[in-house]
Amino acid sequence: MTEENKKILWVDDEIDLLRPHVLFLESKGYNVKTVTNAEDAIELVKNNFYDLVLLDEMLHGIDGLSALNELKEINPGLPVIMVTKSEEESLMEDAIGAKIDDYLTKPVNPSQILLVCKKILESKKIAGQKISRDYITEFNKIATRLLEPMHWEDWIDIHIKLSDWDVQLDLHPDLGLEHTLYDQKKDCNAEFGRFFEQHYLNWLTSNNRPPLSVDVIPTFVIPQIEKGNNTILLVIDNLRLDQWFVIEPLLRNYFRIKRDYYFSIIPTATPYSRNAIFSGLFPSELEEKNPDMWEKSTEEDDISLNRLEPQLMAELLLRKKLNLKPSPKYAKILDIKEAQSVARKIHEYADTPFSVIVLNFVDILAHTRSSSNLIKEMIPNEAAYRTMTRSWFEHAPIFGALRQLADSGNTVIITTDHGSIRSRRGTKVIGDRKTSTSLRYKYGRNLKVNFKHALFIKEPAEYKLPARGVNTNYIIAKEDYYFVYPTNYHHYLNFYADSFQHGGISLEELILPVMTLEPK
Repeated sequence: MTEENKKILWVDDEIDLLRPHVLFLESKGYNVKTVTNAEDAIELVKNNFYDLVLLDEMLHGIDGLSALNELKEINPGLPVIMVTKSEEESLMEDAIGAKIDDYLTKPVNPSQILLVCKKILESKKIAGQKISRDYITEFNKIATRLLEPMHWEDWIDIHIKLSDWDVQLDLHPDLGLEHTLYDQKKDCNAEFGRFFEQHYLNWLTSNNRPPLSVDVIPTFVIPQIEKGNNTILLVIDNLRLDQWFVIEPLLRNYFRIKRDYYFSIIPTATPYSRNAIFSGLFPSELEEKNPDMWEKSTEEDDISLNRLEPQLMAELLLRKKLNLKPSPKYAKILDIKEAQSVARKIHEYADTPFSVIVLNFVDILAHTRSSSNLIKEMIPNEAAYRTMTRSWFEHAPIFGALRQLADSGNTVIITTDHGSIRSRRGTKVIGDRKTSTSLRYKYGRNLKVNFKHALFIKEPAEYKLPARGVNTNYIIAKEDYYFVYPTNYHHYLNFYADSFQHGGISLEELILPVMTLEPK
């Protein structure tokens, strides 16, 4: 709708004195209808459509606040701007409580009226135009950066920008920029895969590296404990950076939030990345310390690899010479009953020097979407995935528990063990019957795959991965590829297409937030 179509109803018993203002609005393309009393205004709104009402508070007959209530009953979505001579705070509060959209105090000048009308009637269009211009500028900057030598900090910055644009464009779907952003993320992930493959081995043996999974507790958590802050580590399994960006605003009223980032180890899957967080050890080091755990596990039973998290965490704290009393508390939330139980007992966690809560909802949501047509219909794309994540968090027991922790003065550190990527392209893989079943990474013998689509790991020890028997290789999917066997290839290609998966090499899976929340 253009400005020429926008219809404004102006209600003021001194409207003749405001004729210059009306003419000014009309010169800007608005269609302005004027009346001098609320009774006429109510009748007009019953029988006509208006985009906006300018309503004088001090009218003869029905006053402005009473008229406001009737107008909202007729059309609850009708924007109303209250105009008054009074500056009494109580009147302003009454008007705000009656759900006015803005408030002006007389005398007003034409520019003020124009500004408030534009803000209400055209803000989305103006914001969309600015976002379009800003995104094209950012698009070109990122494209230029990809042609230059990159550092790991550059990739964090690019991932932050792309994730932020995801969230911004969710608010403006009519701009049609989602596909452009998807193509740019696709290009970035291709370049990032090459960068990661070139540098990851050096990171495993060098101190000059980004923080990795093994560094999360030593780098971000232990310093808070050593300061004497009662600290809670909340690990939300499978949370992406863009999902964090829609959750963070909910917490800003309660906490000061400091953002940091780290890189997950590969495979970006719970048995590897989360155990690395809690143990401070790479998978091969953990296998050496706990060989039975790795030998008894299978791909189908990978969750068993995380049953030792409290023990691994306790051993890490002892290695760091932290003998905490009382001992750290640990909870893993897999369903609503456990979530409610933890929320009811949150004061016990608040009174403990260090506690850990692992929350699996986002991971469960991603896996359920792969197998449920209903969930897939509810979450058809990444924008819906973000919306669902925010809605869950806003109404989840853990959000109430976090507000209590803020009141108790606790420091909260929120992070995740890995992210996920929307898998769009299948690639054929060949392996024997003992090959693991994950879609974004596999281990086994005699694995064959297109090396353009996956990182092939011939010597697991070099990547600090468990050997898992003689002649075991790993393959890690790059970009948005997922592995499909030749048998019934097209069936499984279609079945897993467009599913959210993890285990591979992508910005979404590897670059992860660590947020330190200090109570306000």
